[in-house]
Amino acid sequence: MRSRRLLVPTLTLTLALALAGCGADTTGQAPDPGSTGEQEPAGDTLVIYSGRNENLVGPVLERLEEAVGLPVEVRYASSGELAAQLLEEGDASSADLFFSQDAGALGALASAGMLAPLDTTVTDLVPADYQDAQGRWVATSGRARVLAYDPEQAPQVAGFTGIDEILDPALAGSIAYAPTNASFHAFVTALRIDRGEDGAREWLEKLADLRPATYENNNAVLDAVDGGQAAVGLINHYYWYQKVAELGADAVSARIHFLDSDDPGALVNVAGAGVLSTSDNVEAATAAIAFLLSDEIQQYFADETAEYPVVDGVTSEVFELEPLSELDAHQIDLNELESLETTLALLDSVGLT
Repeated sequence: MRSRRLLVPTLTLTLALALAGCGADTTGQAPDPGSTGEQEPAGDTLVIYSGRNENLVGPVLERLEEAVGLPVEVRYASSGELAAQLLEEGDASSADLFFSQDAGALGALASAGMLAPLDTTVTDLVPADYQDAQGRWVATSGRARVLAYDPEQAPQVAGFTGIDEILDPALAGSIAYAPTNASFHAFVTALRIDRGEDGAREWLEKLADLRPATYENNNAVLDAVDGGQAAVGLINHYYWYQKVAELGADAVSARIHFLDSDDPGALVNVAGAGVLSTSDNVEAATAAIAFLLSDEIQQYFADETAEYPVVDGVTSEVFELEPLSELDAHQIDLNELESLETTLALLDSVGLT
Protein backbone atom coordinates (compact mmCIF):
# COMPACT_ATOMS: atom_id res chain seq x y z
CA MET A 1 0.00 0.00 0.00
CA ARG A 2 1.29 3.45 -0.93
CA SER A 3 0.40 6.65 0.89
CA ARG A 4 0.80 10.28 -0.10
CA ARG A 5 0.23 13.68 1.43
CA LEU A 6 -1.91 16.06 -0.57
CA LEU A 7 -1.39 19.71 -1.53
CA VAL A 8 -4.62 21.67 -2.00
CA PRO A 9 -4.71 23.72 -5.23
CA THR A 10 -4.97 27.48 -4.87
CA LEU A 11 -8.33 27.60 -6.63
CA THR A 12 -9.94 25.58 -3.83
CA LEU A 13 -8.40 27.50 -0.94
CA THR A 14 -11.61 29.31 0.00
CA LEU A 15 -13.60 26.10 0.24
CA ALA A 16 -10.74 24.35 2.02
CA LEU A 17 -10.73 27.06 4.68
CA ALA A 18 -14.49 26.84 5.03
CA LEU A 19 -14.27 23.07 5.42
CA ALA A 20 -11.09 23.16 7.51
CA GLY A 21 -13.04 22.06 10.55
CA CYS A 22 -14.02 18.81 8.84
CA GLY A 23 -11.82 16.51 10.89
CA ALA A 24 -8.48 18.22 10.38
CA ASP A 25 -6.53 15.50 12.15
CA THR A 26 -3.66 15.30 9.69
CA THR A 27 -1.39 17.93 8.19
CA GLY A 28 1.36 18.00 5.61
CA GLN A 29 2.10 18.58 1.96
CA ALA A 30 3.07 16.49 -1.03
CA PRO A 31 3.44 16.85 -4.78
CA ASP A 32 0.31 18.09 -6.53
CA PRO A 33 -1.76 14.96 -7.33
CA GLY A 34 -2.56 16.54 -10.67
CA SER A 35 0.98 15.75 -11.80
CA THR A 36 1.67 12.47 -13.58
CA GLY A 37 4.01 11.02 -10.94
CA GLU A 38 4.31 7.24 -10.87
CA GLN A 39 0.66 6.34 -10.59
CA GLU A 40 -0.63 3.07 -11.99
CA PRO A 41 -3.22 3.20 -14.78
CA ALA A 42 -6.81 3.96 -13.75
CA GLY A 43 -8.62 0.84 -12.72
CA ASP A 44 -5.51 -1.01 -11.59
CA THR A 45 -5.29 0.64 -8.15
CA LEU A 46 -7.89 1.50 -5.53
CA VAL A 47 -7.22 5.17 -4.71
CA ILE A 48 -8.47 6.33 -1.32
CA TYR A 49 -8.55 9.93 -0.14
CA SER A 50 -8.46 9.68 3.65
CA GLY A 51 -9.26 12.52 6.02
CA ARG A 52 -8.75 10.18 8.93
CA ASN A 53 -5.39 10.25 10.67
CA GLU A 54 -2.80 7.92 9.16
CA ASN A 55 -1.62 6.84 12.60
CA LEU A 56 -5.16 5.70 13.41
CA VAL A 57 -6.43 4.14 10.19
CA GLY A 58 -3.15 3.19 8.53
CA PRO A 59 -3.16 -0.30 10.12
CA VAL A 60 -6.72 -0.82 8.84
CA LEU A 61 -6.15 0.45 5.32
CA GLU A 62 -2.97 -1.60 4.96
CA ARG A 63 -5.18 -4.69 5.04
CA LEU A 64 -7.45 -3.55 2.25
CA GLU A 65 -5.42 -5.00 -0.61
CA GLU A 66 -6.30 -8.50 0.53
CA ALA A 67 -9.93 -7.53 1.19
CA VAL A 68 -10.60 -5.88 -2.19
CA GLY A 69 -8.19 -7.72 -4.48
CA LEU A 70 -6.44 -4.59 -5.81
CA PRO A 71 -3.33 -2.60 -4.90
CA VAL A 72 -4.30 0.31 -2.64
CA GLU A 73 -2.99 3.86 -2.69
CA VAL A 74 -3.97 6.20 0.15
CA ARG A 75 -3.62 9.97 0.10
CA TYR A 76 -3.87 11.64 3.51
CA ALA A 77 -4.84 15.20 4.40
CA SER A 78 -7.64 16.85 6.36
CA SER A 79 -11.17 15.97 5.30
CA GLY A 80 -11.86 19.57 4.30
CA GLU A 81 -8.77 19.76 2.13
CA LEU A 82 -9.59 16.50 0.44
CA ALA A 83 -13.21 17.48 -0.22
CA ALA A 84 -11.97 20.71 -1.79
CA GLN A 85 -9.43 18.76 -3.82
CA LEU A 86 -12.09 16.41 -5.14
CA LEU A 87 -14.37 19.29 -6.08
CA GLU A 88 -11.50 20.85 -8.00
CA GLU A 89 -10.56 17.61 -9.75
CA GLY A 90 -14.14 16.83 -10.73
CA ASP A 91 -14.52 14.19 -13.43
CA ALA A 92 -10.74 14.01 -13.82
CA SER A 93 -10.19 12.68 -10.31
CA SER A 94 -8.43 9.34 -9.92
CA ALA A 95 -10.03 8.84 -6.49
CA ASP A 96 -12.28 5.86 -5.90
CA LEU A 97 -13.17 6.24 -2.23
CA PHE A 98 -13.44 9.20 0.15
CA PHE A 99 -12.92 8.31 3.82
CA SER A 100 -13.88 11.37 5.86
CA GLN A 101 -13.41 12.31 9.49
CA ASP A 102 -16.57 14.41 9.33
CA ALA A 103 -20.05 14.22 7.82
CA GLY A 104 -19.87 17.80 6.58
CA ALA A 105 -17.22 17.01 3.98
CA LEU A 106 -19.24 14.03 2.80
CA GLY A 107 -22.31 16.24 2.56
CA ALA A 108 -20.43 18.74 0.41
CA LEU A 109 -19.48 16.04 -2.10
CA ALA A 110 -22.93 14.48 -2.06
CA SER A 111 -24.61 17.81 -2.81
CA ALA A 112 -22.16 18.32 -5.69
CA GLY A 113 -23.22 14.97 -7.20
CA MET A 114 -19.78 13.44 -6.72
CA LEU A 115 -20.78 10.38 -4.67
CA ALA A 116 -22.45 7.33 -6.19
CA PRO A 117 -25.36 5.50 -4.49
CA LEU A 118 -24.09 2.56 -2.48
CA ASP A 119 -25.36 -0.98 -2.71
CA THR A 120 -28.01 -1.81 -0.13
CA THR A 121 -25.84 -4.63 1.19
CA VAL A 122 -23.68 -1.81 2.60
CA THR A 123 -26.30 0.76 3.58
CA ASP A 124 -28.40 -1.86 5.35
CA LEU A 125 -25.57 -2.33 7.84
CA VAL A 126 -25.88 1.22 9.19
CA PRO A 127 -28.84 2.89 10.99
CA ALA A 128 -30.72 5.42 8.87
CA ASP A 129 -29.69 8.34 11.11
CA TYR A 130 -26.04 7.69 10.27
CA GLN A 131 -26.12 7.56 6.50
CA ASP A 132 -27.14 9.76 3.60
CA ALA A 133 -30.88 9.51 2.88
CA GLN A 134 -30.06 8.74 -0.75
CA GLY A 135 -27.45 6.13 0.18
CA ARG A 136 -24.45 8.08 -1.13
CA TRP A 137 -22.36 7.64 2.02
CA VAL A 138 -22.48 5.75 5.30
CA ALA A 139 -20.98 6.35 8.72
CA THR A 140 -18.12 4.15 9.86
CA SER A 141 -18.03 5.34 13.50
CA GLY A 142 -19.67 7.97 15.70
CA ARG A 143 -18.72 10.50 18.34
CA ALA A 144 -20.96 12.40 20.73
CA ARG A 145 -20.78 15.94 22.06
CA VAL A 146 -20.67 16.10 25.86
CA LEU A 147 -20.00 18.50 28.70
CA ALA A 148 -16.84 17.83 30.67
CA TYR A 149 -17.14 19.26 34.17
CA ASP A 150 -15.35 19.58 37.48
CA PRO A 151 -17.67 18.05 40.12
CA GLU A 152 -16.18 20.28 42.82
CA GLN A 153 -16.70 23.56 40.98
CA ALA A 154 -19.84 22.76 39.02
CA PRO A 155 -21.70 19.68 40.34
CA GLN A 156 -24.92 21.10 38.89
CA VAL A 157 -23.76 20.16 35.37
CA ALA A 158 -24.65 16.53 36.12
CA GLY A 159 -28.32 17.56 36.03
CA PHE A 160 -28.23 19.71 32.89
CA THR A 161 -30.60 18.72 30.10
CA GLY A 162 -29.67 21.32 27.49
CA ILE A 163 -26.84 23.48 26.26
CA ASP A 164 -28.61 26.68 27.42
CA GLU A 165 -27.89 25.80 31.03
CA ILE A 166 -24.17 26.48 30.70
CA LEU A 167 -25.09 30.13 30.03
CA ASP A 168 -25.61 30.62 33.76
CA PRO A 169 -23.75 33.79 34.89
CA ALA A 170 -22.38 31.72 37.77
CA LEU A 171 -20.16 29.98 35.20
CA ALA A 172 -18.71 33.22 33.80
CA GLY A 173 -14.99 32.93 33.18
CA SER A 174 -14.97 29.17 33.84
CA ILE A 175 -16.17 27.70 30.52
CA ALA A 176 -13.57 26.16 28.21
CA TYR A 177 -13.80 25.46 24.48
CA ALA A 178 -11.56 24.98 21.42
CA PRO A 179 -12.59 27.65 18.86
CA THR A 180 -10.69 26.15 15.92
CA ASN A 181 -11.71 22.56 16.54
CA ALA A 182 -13.78 20.64 13.99
CA SER A 183 -16.17 19.25 16.56
CA PHE A 184 -16.96 22.71 17.95
CA HIS A 185 -17.67 23.96 14.42
CA ALA A 186 -19.96 20.98 13.83
CA PHE A 187 -21.82 21.69 17.07
CA VAL A 188 -22.35 25.34 16.12
CA THR A 189 -23.53 24.26 12.67
CA ALA A 190 -26.04 21.92 14.32
CA LEU A 191 -27.11 24.81 16.56
CA ARG A 192 -27.75 26.93 13.44
CA ILE A 193 -29.71 24.14 11.80
CA ASP A 194 -31.75 23.53 14.94
CA ARG A 195 -32.49 27.12 15.98
CA GLY A 196 -31.93 29.17 12.86
CA GLU A 197 -29.34 31.88 12.34
CA ASP A 198 -30.87 34.33 14.83
CA GLY A 199 -31.26 31.70 17.54
CA ALA A 200 -27.71 30.47 17.11
CA ARG A 201 -26.35 34.03 17.17
CA GLU A 202 -28.25 34.77 20.38
CA TRP A 203 -26.80 31.67 22.08
CA LEU A 204 -23.26 32.45 20.91
CA GLU A 205 -23.47 36.07 22.01
CA LYS A 206 -24.53 34.96 25.49
CA LEU A 207 -21.62 32.52 25.55
CA ALA A 208 -19.21 35.27 24.49
CA ASP A 209 -20.51 37.50 27.29
CA LEU A 210 -19.41 34.83 29.79
CA ARG A 211 -15.78 35.22 28.65
CA PRO A 212 -15.08 31.55 27.89
CA ALA A 213 -11.45 30.43 27.91
CA THR A 214 -10.00 29.25 24.60
CA TYR A 215 -7.80 26.20 24.18
CA GLU A 216 -6.01 24.64 21.22
CA ASN A 217 -7.95 21.38 21.15
CA ASN A 218 -10.33 19.11 23.04
CA ASN A 219 -7.53 17.42 24.95
CA ALA A 220 -6.43 20.79 26.32
CA VAL A 221 -10.03 21.64 27.24
CA LEU A 222 -10.37 18.38 29.16
CA ASP A 223 -7.02 18.91 30.88
CA ALA A 224 -8.16 22.36 32.00
CA VAL A 225 -11.35 20.95 33.51
CA ASP A 226 -9.48 18.04 35.08
CA GLY A 227 -6.90 20.40 36.55
CA GLY A 228 -9.46 22.81 37.97
CA GLN A 229 -8.64 25.70 35.61
CA ALA A 230 -12.16 25.48 34.15
CA ALA A 231 -15.46 24.31 35.59
CA VAL A 232 -17.01 23.05 32.35
CA GLY A 233 -15.74 22.32 28.85
CA LEU A 234 -17.25 21.51 25.44
CA ILE A 235 -15.69 18.33 24.03
CA ASN A 236 -16.37 14.99 22.34
CA HIS A 237 -16.96 11.97 24.52
CA TYR A 238 -13.94 9.88 23.59
CA TYR A 239 -11.33 12.28 24.96
CA TRP A 240 -12.54 11.55 28.47
CA TYR A 241 -12.70 7.78 27.90
CA GLN A 242 -9.17 7.75 26.52
CA LYS A 243 -7.84 9.80 29.45
CA VAL A 244 -9.46 7.47 31.97
CA ALA A 245 -8.10 4.41 30.15
CA GLU A 246 -4.60 5.92 30.13
CA LEU A 247 -4.43 7.26 33.69
CA GLY A 248 -7.05 5.24 35.56
CA ALA A 249 -10.40 6.41 36.89
CA ASP A 250 -8.93 7.44 40.26
CA ALA A 251 -6.48 9.80 38.55
CA VAL A 252 -9.13 11.73 36.59
CA SER A 253 -11.33 14.13 38.54
CA ALA A 254 -13.26 15.46 35.54
CA ARG A 255 -16.57 13.87 34.61
CA ILE A 256 -18.65 14.03 31.45
CA HIS A 257 -22.38 14.57 31.00
CA PHE A 258 -24.58 13.74 28.00
CA LEU A 259 -27.39 16.19 27.27
CA ASP A 260 -30.93 15.27 26.19
CA SER A 261 -31.71 14.17 22.65
CA ASP A 262 -33.78 17.25 21.81
CA ASP A 263 -30.75 19.50 22.31
CA PRO A 264 -28.02 20.29 19.73
CA GLY A 265 -25.48 19.85 22.50
CA ALA A 266 -26.12 16.10 22.19
CA LEU A 267 -25.11 15.95 18.53
CA VAL A 268 -23.58 12.70 17.29
CA ASN A 269 -21.29 13.37 14.33
CA VAL A 270 -19.64 10.62 12.31
CA ALA A 271 -16.68 9.55 10.29
CA GLY A 272 -17.83 7.93 7.07
CA ALA A 273 -17.10 6.88 3.53
CA GLY A 274 -18.51 7.17 0.02
CA VAL A 275 -17.63 5.95 -3.46
CA LEU A 276 -16.78 8.61 -6.06
CA SER A 277 -19.23 8.69 -8.95
CA THR A 278 -16.27 8.76 -11.37
CA SER A 279 -14.62 5.66 -9.90
CA ASP A 280 -13.43 2.90 -12.23
CA ASN A 281 -13.37 0.54 -9.24
CA VAL A 282 -16.88 0.73 -7.83
CA GLU A 283 -16.95 -2.92 -6.82
CA ALA A 284 -13.62 -2.74 -5.00
CA ALA A 285 -14.48 0.59 -3.37
CA THR A 286 -17.79 -0.84 -2.15
CA ALA A 287 -15.95 -3.85 -0.79
CA ALA A 288 -13.61 -1.47 1.05
CA ILE A 289 -16.54 0.23 2.79
CA ALA A 290 -18.00 -3.17 3.68
CA PHE A 291 -14.61 -4.02 5.21
CA LEU A 292 -14.73 -0.83 7.31
CA LEU A 293 -18.15 -1.94 8.55
CA SER A 294 -17.08 -5.50 9.36
CA ASP A 295 -17.32 -6.56 12.99
CA GLU A 296 -13.54 -6.80 13.19
CA ILE A 297 -12.87 -3.23 12.06
CA GLN A 298 -15.79 -1.82 14.02
CA GLN A 299 -14.23 -3.48 17.05
CA TYR A 300 -10.93 -1.80 16.19
CA PHE A 301 -12.50 1.66 16.21
CA ALA A 302 -14.40 0.94 19.42
CA ASP A 303 -11.31 -0.30 21.25
CA GLU A 304 -8.65 2.01 19.83
CA THR A 305 -10.41 5.39 20.02
CA ALA A 306 -13.60 4.85 22.05
CA GLU A 307 -15.69 5.85 19.04
CA TYR A 308 -19.17 4.39 18.78
CA PRO A 309 -19.50 1.42 16.41
CA VAL A 310 -22.30 1.98 13.89
CA VAL A 311 -22.98 -1.73 13.34
CA ASP A 312 -25.31 -3.45 15.77
CA GLY A 313 -23.81 -6.08 18.02
CA VAL A 314 -20.32 -4.56 18.34
CA THR A 315 -19.35 -3.16 21.74
CA SER A 316 -16.03 -1.93 23.06
CA GLU A 317 -14.00 -4.37 25.10
CA VAL A 318 -11.84 -1.53 26.45
CA PHE A 319 -14.20 1.36 27.16
CA GLU A 320 -17.56 1.35 28.95
CA LEU A 321 -19.62 2.70 26.06
CA GLU A 322 -23.33 2.11 25.79
CA PRO A 323 -24.47 1.00 22.31
CA LEU A 324 -25.07 3.82 19.86
CA SER A 325 -28.67 2.64 19.50
CA GLU A 326 -29.21 3.36 23.21
CA LEU A 327 -27.45 6.73 23.26
CA ASP A 328 -29.74 9.71 23.86
CA ALA A 329 -28.47 11.46 20.76
CA HIS A 330 -29.63 14.55 18.88
CA GLN A 331 -29.75 13.86 15.17
CA ILE A 332 -30.10 16.11 12.17
CA ASP A 333 -29.53 15.46 8.49
CA LEU A 334 -25.75 15.19 8.79
CA ASN A 335 -25.36 16.38 5.20
CA GLU A 336 -26.30 19.82 6.48
CA LEU A 337 -23.06 20.02 8.44
CA GLU A 338 -21.44 21.07 5.14
CA SER A 339 -22.49 24.70 5.75
CA LEU A 340 -19.30 25.45 7.67
CA GLU A 341 -18.50 28.68 5.84
CA THR A 342 -21.61 30.27 7.34
CA THR A 343 -20.71 28.86 10.76
CA LEU A 344 -17.20 30.28 10.66
CA ALA A 345 -18.50 33.69 9.61
CA LEU A 346 -20.99 33.64 12.48
CA LEU A 347 -18.34 32.68 15.04
CA ASP A 348 -16.09 35.45 13.78
CA SER A 349 -18.87 38.03 13.99
CA VAL A 350 -19.56 37.24 17.67
CA GLY A 351 -15.88 37.10 18.64
CA LEU A 352 -15.59 33.37 19.30
CA THR A 353 -12.82 32.49 16.83
